[in-house]
Amino acid sequence: MTRTLTRAWEEIVKPLLRRPNRLQVAALCYRTGESGKEVLMITSRGTGRWIIPKGWPIDGKNGPDSALQEAWEEAGVRKARVSERPIGEYNYMKRHDNGTDEPVTTLIFAAEVEELEDSYPEAAERNRQWMSPQEAATLVHEPQLQDVLRKL
Repeated sequence: MTRTLTRAWEEIVKPLLRRPNRLQVAALCYRTGESGKEVLMITSRGTGRWIIPKGWPIDGKNGPDSALQEAWEEAGVRKARVSERPIGEYNYMKRHDNGTDEPVTTLIFAAEVEELEDSYPEAAERNRQWMSPQEAATLVHEPQLQDVLRKL
């Protein structure tokens, strides 16, 4: 009986109760340098680990425009050509300030950087650095994001 209840919980009830992942958008900012493509990585505010600019969709903006807004606020990307469709996605658990975790799916938009500013909204809160996609892939934690970086 216990095995039947456990199976029913795992296969029927639990999936019904699970909320769908929340959606974020990200900008994979890149440029072509002397040695090939380079990506612009930033540090997160909380842990200081390397990430790409990302955030919640912005009311009144589509996915690419929301991603570009995040690239401006978090990395100083003033002007870029952004893909209309996502080039990939990754999933992760977002830890909120109150200690709860929330599953998130992040759509990744490619953004070819044309203009970068030194003064931007979160400049004092983050570091940014151009690096090879391969190096960036070794620094991020999310396997799906690693794959997208390696394919760039």
